[in-house]
Amino acid sequence: MTDGLEPLAKGGLTLLGCGKMGGAMLEGWLAAGLPPASVHVVEPHPSAQTDAFAARGVHVGLRPPAAAAAVVIAVKPQMMADAAPAVAPLAGPSTLMLSIAAGTPIALFESLFGATAPVVRAMPNTPAAVGRGVSALVANAPGQAFLPLAEALLAAVGETVRLSREDQIDAVTAVSGSGPAYVFHLIEALAAAGAAEGLPADLAMRLARATVCGAGELAHRSGDDAATLRRNVTSPGGTTAAALEVLMDADSGLPPLMARTVAAAAARSRALAG
Repeated sequence: MTDGLEPLAKGGLTLLGCGKMGGAMLEGWLAAGLPPASVHVVEPHPSAQTDAFAARGVHVGLRPPAAAAAVVIAVKPQMMADAAPAVAPLAGPSTLMLSIAAGTPIALFESLFGATAPVVRAMPNTPAAVGRGVSALVANAPGQAFLPLAEALLAAVGETVRLSREDQIDAVTAVSGSGPAYVFHLIEALAAAGAAEGLPADLAMRLARATVCGAGELAHRSGDDAATLRRNVTSPGGTTAAALEVLMDADSGLPPLMARTVAAAAARSRALAG
C-alpha cells in the first residue's frame, strides 16, 4: 500500500459523493492498495460507477459507518447543505474532514462539524481523472496535523501543494482549477489558426492537440523551467521567433490576456465564496 494511507486501511475512509472527481480519487486509492472493504461511499444517487465499485467490495449506501479515520467530501457546493449532515456524526478531533468542494470555506465546515474538527480544504483539478492532477491544500488549526494524510489521499491522483492562507485558494482556482479549460481552448484556437492557413480542420485539430499534449509532457519531464524550454525551441530570426513577437507583446499578447483571464476567474471565485 502507498505510504500514508495505512491509517485508512484500519480506521476506514468515507467518501461523500462519488461523481467524476470522487470516483477518480477512489480509483486512485484502490490502485494504491487501499482495501475496498475499508471504503464506504455515501451516495444518494447510485450509478453504474458506484455499482462497479460495490462489485469490487466497496461499501455503497445512503448512510456512513459508525466511525472513520477520514471523510472526503466530494459533493457539489450547491448540495452541501443537504449532504454534509449525513457525515456530521463522524466528525471529531481524530477524524480528518477533507473537502474538495469548490467555493466552500473552512468556516462552513467548522459550523457543521464543530471548531475542534480537523478540516482540510483542497482544490484539485480535472486532470486528476487521469492521475495528473494538482491539488492545493489548506487546513484549519486542528487540521494541520492531518495534512500528511490529506496529501497522501490527494497524491493518488497527482501532485499536491500546501497553501499558507485560505484566501490563496481563489488564485489557485483561477490558475489550476480553471486552467485546464484555458489549455483546451488553446487547442481549439491553435487548430482554428491552422485551418485558416489552409490545413484541413481535422488535421489541424490533430496537430494542435498532439502539440499541446507533447509540450506539456516535455515540460513535466524536463528539469528546465518554461522560459528555458521556450528559448530552446526558438531560433533567432526563425518562424518561432516571428510568432513569439506577436504572442509575447506586452500590450496585446498572451501575458496581459492571461493576467486578465486569471484575474476574472479569481474575482468570480471570491464572489461565489460570499
